[in-house]
Amino acid sequence: MKATRDRRASRWDEHRATRRAELVDAALLAIREHGAGVGMDDVAARAGTSKTVVYRHFTDRAELYVAVCERVAGVLAESVRSAMDRATHPREKAAAGIGAYLRLIEHDPEVYRFVVHRPLVDRALTEDPVGDLATLVGDQAAAVIAAQLRRTGKDTTAATTWGHAVVGLVRGAGDNWLARPAGLSRDELASHLTDLAWAGLSGVVAPPVEENS
Repeated sequence: MKATRDRRASRWDEHRATRRAELVDAALLAIREHGAGVGMDDVAARAGTSKTVVYRHFTDRAELYVAVCERVAGVLAESVRSAMDRATHPREKAAAGIGAYLRLIEHDPEVYRFVVHRPLVDRALTEDPVGDLATLVGDQAAAVIAAQLRRTGKDTTAATTWGHAVVGLVRGAGDNWLARPAGLSRDELASHLTDLAWAGLSGVVAPPVEENS
């Protein structure tokens, strides 16, 4: 009898997970249609249901916001990781990671604004999804820097600091570019940021230059 109940509970859990994923899909579509200031009515309408049904799967608006952030974080992290893995030279890896981050901003500006500006959040959150997103990408950058430091026989202690510093640089410039593009293309911005980031990184991750004897 217990096994039967467990199977039923498992099927219900799967159904809830599937329905939550569908509602996150609807929220993303609603954000793209109505902009970062989207409301729960817009999300429910895009899902073809009512707010009451949405609240059956998400405790409140903040929980839906966090779920959207988690989806965006997963997409961004995979995009950055894949782009950096395909590159070989350390400078190319930096350029690839920066380019992947900026492509998300350019491709989905309203979704990015939604994540940053938190329109559905009306209570304090125990965790900061935006901070977690930056941490996730920063950790990836740190891992790449640490690997390069090891290859050149250098200490990896500062890799985490440098990785997160680069991500902070790109995020700050990207936010400003999204708000005030000033005629600057994504490729131009990526090039400027890569030049600036590599000017610092090249001095700490590149192999030492042997002096002529």
